Amino acid sequence: MKVDFVDSHQAEYGVQPVLQALEDTPAQIAPSTYYAAKTRPVSARSQRDAELTVMIMQIHAENYGVYGARKIWKELRRQGIEVARCTVERLMRAAGLRGLLRDKSPRTTRPAAETDRPRDLVKRDFTAEGPNQLWVADLTYVRTSVGWVYAAFVLDVHSRMIVGWQVSTSLYTDLALDALKMAIWRRQNQGADLRKLIHHSDPGRPISSTALHPATRRRRCRRLGRFQG
Repeated sequence: MKVDFVDSHQAEYGVQPVLQALEDTPAQIAPSTYYAAKTRPVSARSQRDAELTVMIMQIHAENYGVYGARKIWKELRRQGIEVARCTVERLMRAAGLRGLLRDKSPRTTRPAAETDRPRDLVKRDFTAEGPNQLWVADLTYVRTSVGWVYAAFVLDVHSRMIVGWQVSTSLYTDLALDALKMAIWRRQNQGADLRKLIHHSDPGRPISSTALHPATRRRRCRRLGRFQG
């Protein structure tokens, strides 16, 4: 590393001035040591590391930069190149390469306390004779190149049509409520009668906390009829 440091500054300052500037510092290097290192032939390990690094960079680029050390190591072995996985990891670190980090899938459903759960008006019977009788809601998530994207949606059971939705890059509590508000607004603008509507969702906290707080739920019941959070 000391030799590399001198080399990186010799074009601007020259070798001797850099060596003199390093005197009496932890990075001090004797001129004889520097010139010996420059004339010493490249070791077999250094030469192989350089060759492997070129191949690793090529495989990494050909696979859109998503391959990590394990997949690159397996690809090298498929090509008949015997190399230890730890060597691939070391060379990737030195070259500043890394694969796509696959973080754990987000947890969108956390059981709410039993005392906070409204009654199940559906009794697991997800059928409806007409539109706007039963809506069901849920949350899902999609991995993108910039992170997780969360989507809440409301489905009319009779038509299987998504009547309301909301998308966000964060899993905030009102995400489910915003999707429901959209569904209500759309159907009411179409002149739909929602007084007998039942809205059903799973008992997870993102849906059953603020979005379906008991006070909010009572207000919805008066306007929409039977409302199930």
